[in-house]
Amino acid sequence: MCNGFMMIGQFLDYLRREQNRSELTVQSYEEDLRFFESYYKRLDSHLSWESVDTDIIRGWMESMMDKGNTATSINRRLSALRSFFRFALSRGLVGRDPTHAVKGPKKSKPLPQFLKEKEMDELLDGEGMWRDDIFGDVRARTILLTFYTTGMRLSELTGLDDTSVDFANRQIKVSGKGNKQRLIPFGEELETVLRRYISMRESIFGGGSGALFVTDKGQRINQTQVRYMVKKNLSRVSSLKKRTPHVIRHTFATAMLNNGSGLESVKKLLGHESLKTTEVYTHATFEQLKRVYKQAHPRA
Repeated sequence: MCNGFMMIGQFLDYLRREQNRSELTVQSYEEDLRFFESYYKRLDSHLSWESVDTDIIRGWMESMMDKGNTATSINRRLSALRSFFRFALSRGLVGRDPTHAVKGPKKSKPLPQFLKEKEMDELLDGEGMWRDDIFGDVRARTILLTFYTTGMRLSELTGLDDTSVDFANRQIKVSGKGNKQRLIPFGEELETVLRRYISMRESIFGGGSGALFVTDKGQRINQTQVRYMVKKNLSRVSSLKKRTPHVIRHTFATAMLNNGSGLESVKKLLGHESLKTTEVYTHATFEQLKRVYKQAHPRA
């Protein structure tokens, strides 16, 4: 068996000559391999490339995570190690590949962005925000309130017909992903706002197209138009990077959980297939919970 220095040298030559990798890529591989080598030598100076095992590689990954390395950089280093061991095994330089059973860390999904409740209150009820004699204003506020009080998706909102709204039972029937239908309850405020909007729409366009939300020409509003309208209005109260209908959906879910709703109920209202999808909101609300705890607890 050849020593580690020679093994790495052979692998780097293989990358240059047989894989036609650039010198920059070869250097990057070398750095990653030397980095791992220095880690296992610090653990035990008697360890070698032939004797390192899966546990040592997992320990190396954990040490990188503890130091704050991202999942992306850890996976890149693990990938270099995999390539090296595959090469070494194929050349008979090692007897086994200890990376075979090792899985890299999953990339953490960014927490959903949401607006603060006071920002939504300011947007919907702030002085001078809306004129109730302008159709565009009435429609925009009604759409924003519908998103905020039901948590529905953009595609669900643009697909609403007048017949989707059941005022007697205060519920809206939406067609979600995969054409799955669900009922979403709504309160007195949205009922009042919807009735006022429909009355104004009918006074301008008459019976119309059957669509609940329409353009200035009386045709069903489309997703691009709603996205633009939402972005324009959220910009009045928020500096979030994302100012989309989905952010209001996140805001709905976060507000529900912050005010005592159970996860299962929120899952049903949002039309999620899996509870795992809904659980991402608990991380966002937990961050708020930590802040409240720090402010309120005498020993925090």
